Amino acid sequence: MQISASDFSDELQQRRASFVTLNRGGNLRGCIGHLEAVLPLIEDVAENAFSAAFRDPRFPPLSDREMTDLEIHISVLTPASPMDFESENDLLDKIRPGIDGLILEEGYHRGTFLPSVWESLPDAKSFLLHLKQKAGLPANHWSDKIKVSRYQTESFP
Repeated sequence: MQISASDFSDELQQRRASFVTLNRGGNLRGCIGHLEAVLPLIEDVAENAFSAAFRDPRFPPLSDREMTDLEIHISVLTPASPMDFESENDLLDKIRPGIDGLILEEGYHRGTFLPSVWESLPDAKSFLLHLKQKAGLPANHWSDKIKVSRYQTESFP
């Protein structure tokens, strides 16, 4: 089914980035999104919802029987802004637990955690450690080449 952004409100026609997270029984079942705004929000959410259900490489495609107790969570992202920091400790002091989503980059390594991840990793140190691992870096890795950007989300359960 094709969605036409012009059929929706001006707010949903704005280019915005989103993530769609699917949970079943409190467990992750799929999560796909964009960090940059490339589509009207309504199209971005629809594409990410389909991809979270059927294209997340960590899971098999969603089956009909899984639809009954599926929880759908939509996160609409603000544009990411680069963070300035002098060291890992300085970065840890500037991260706002429960508020910031982070994008960590170094070379070809890149990973992000939505602000909702703070629910399972509530302190800045463990949040950053796991984010480095998600980006494919060792947990204890640090370098002056690491770049970190932050964003916030408006969430719709």
